[in-house]
Amino acid sequence: MAVDPITSQVIQNRLSGIVQEMQNNIFRTGYSTIVRESQDASCMILDSEGEVVGEHVILPLHIAALPEVVKAIKKVYSGRIFPGDAFITNHPYVSGVTHSIDMAVVIPVFIGDALIAYCASIAHKSDLGGMVPGTGSGNARELFQEGIQYPPVKFMDQGKVVEEVEAILRANSRTPDVIMGDIRGQVGTGRLGEERLKEVVSRYGLEVVLETFSDLQLKVERRVRSVIASWNDGTFEAETWVDNDGIQLDVPIKYHVRIEKSGERILFDFSESAPQTLGPLNVRPPLVRGCCYYAMVAMIDPELPNNGGLARVIETKFRHGSVLDPIYPAPTNTYMASATAVTEAVLQAMNGLVPEKKIAGMGGVGGMVIGGKRKDGSSYVQYELIGAAYGARNGKDGVSGVSVLLDNAKTAPIEVLETEFPVRLRRFELITDSGGAGQYRGGLAVRREYEILTSKAQLTLRGGKHTEPAFGVDGGMPGRLGACIINPDSEGSRDLPSRFGGEELKEGDVLRIEKAGGGGLGPLSERAWEKLLGDVLDGYVSFQSAQSDYGADPEKLKSAIAAWNGEE
Repeated sequence: MAVDPITSQVIQNRLSGIVQEMQNNIFRTGYSTIVRESQDASCMILDSEGEVVGEHVILPLHIAALPEVVKAIKKVYSGRIFPGDAFITNHPYVSGVTHSIDMAVVIPVFIGDALIAYCASIAHKSDLGGMVPGTGSGNARELFQEGIQYPPVKFMDQGKVVEEVEAILRANSRTPDVIMGDIRGQVGTGRLGEERLKEVVSRYGLEVVLETFSDLQLKVERRVRSVIASWNDGTFEAETWVDNDGIQLDVPIKYHVRIEKSGERILFDFSESAPQTLGPLNVRPPLVRGCCYYAMVAMIDPELPNNGGLARVIETKFRHGSVLDPIYPAPTNTYMASATAVTEAVLQAMNGLVPEKKIAGMGGVGGMVIGGKRKDGSSYVQYELIGAAYGARNGKDGVSGVSVLLDNAKTAPIEVLETEFPVRLRRFELITDSGGAGQYRGGLAVRREYEILTSKAQLTLRGGKHTEPAFGVDGGMPGRLGACIINPDSEGSRDLPSRFGGEELKEGDVLRIEKAGGGGLGPLSERAWEKLLGDVLDGYVSFQSAQSDYGADPEKLKSAIAAWNGEE
C-alpha cells in the first residue's frame, strides 16, 4: 500500500522523536561520566533487516556500526530471537562495533509473533579490562590487549538477565558497578524505544509503519542520487596524515581517497591508504563508509536523514591489509583519529564537487584516561574526551574548544571531575594564537591542567596532531600543534607523544593537555581589520601575531586598542 506523504512525514518525525527520547534517557541514567557528561552514546531504530529508519545522530559513526551489529545478531541467533531478549556485543570484527571499548545493546521489537524492528544503542564504557585503566591503550599491538571481546550474546533471555554473562562482565572490569549501571541504562533505553514504537504501530497500523520504513529509505536514496547527478563528473583525490600509530613514533600514517563520480554514482576508493598499523589506529570498512555518509550529509543538507537509503548510494573500495581494512586481530582502539583523518580527506576531495563548502583541517580527537586507586582503596577510571577546534570554513572562522566532525561528544565539567575523581583542575582555557591564521581564522584549541591527588595513577592518551598540524586551505596557515606535558615549567618536565598507555603518575604531579588548533582558510592579508582587532581584544590573537602573521601596523593597532579601552 502507498502511504500518503503527510502520514509518512508524521511517522518519520515520530521515529526521530523516539530516538531523541531514548538518547535523553541514556544520558540521564548513565553511571559513568563518559556517558552522563561527555554523552559518548547514540541510539537508533532499525528495521527487521538491520537498516536504520529512525535516528537523531549524536556520534555519526555509530550509525554505520549498529546496522552491522544487528546483522551479526541475526546471523548468530537466527530462529532464536524472542520478545524480552536483550543482546550485547563489543567486537569490532565479528559485530562491526566501532572499537571494543564501545558496547552495543540491541532490543528486538515484536508485534505479536512478528519481529518488526530493533531499538539499539551503542555507548562507550569506562573500562572493560585490557592493558590499562580505561581499556584503550595507545600502545596496544593486537585486539586481545584491548579488553575482553564479546561477540553477540544475550544479556537478557526472554526478560531474564543471563547471570553468567553479567558475572563475566563484572569480572572483566576495574569498575564493575559503573559498567553494569551503564549497560542496564542501555537496556532500559531500548525498552523505552520498544514501548514508544509499539504506540506508533497501535495508532497507525503495522502495515502503514512498515511501508513508511521502506518509503523513508527510498526517498533519501532518490534525493541523494539526484544531487549527485547534478555534480560535475570527474575524479577527485586528497590525502591526510596522522602523527603515528603509538608504536612507530616517527612514521606518519597516510589516508588517501580517490572519488570517482559519474552520473548518479559515486565511488570512494581508499586502496592507496597506508598498510595496517602495528598500533591501534586501524579502522574497519563499515566505519569508513560511515565517514562517507557524514561527508555526504555535510555536502548535501545537514537535515538529510542518515538512514539506510543513504547507505545504498555509497560505493567504497578498500585494500585488504590496509589501515582501513585491517586483518584480524589488528588493534583498533584509537580508530577515531583515523576516522577523522579519513573524513578530512573525503571533504577535501569533495571540494572539486562542492567548492562552496571548503573547510580547513581540524584540531584532532581522542580520549584521555587517568586511572588507579583512590586513597580509600577503591578503583576509579577518569575517562575524558576533550574538545579541540574546527578549521576555518568558507566565510566563517573555525569554532573553538569543541569536539570536531564525527567526535560530537562534550567536554566533562570541572566540577564533576573534581567531585568524582582524585584530581584538581588548575587550568582550563583557550590557547592564544593556536588557530591557524587566514582570511578566516582556525578555531582555538584548549589547555587543560590537572593536579594528581592520589599516590599512584596511570595515564593513557589517545590523541593526535602533536607532529602533524591541522592543515590550512587556499593560503591559510596550519593550526598550532598539540602537546602532553608532565610537570610543565619545572626541571623534571616531560613531553609525551600523542598516543601511549600506562604512563605512571604520582601524587602532586601536574598533567598539561594542550589540544591542537584548527587550520586557517584564505590569504592572511585579506582578513578584515575589524575581525583581527576583535581577535586581539578578545585574546584570541596576540599583539605580536597580529603584526608578524597578519602584517598589522603596530601603531594603528595600539591606537585602536587604546580607543576601545577608552584611553583616547
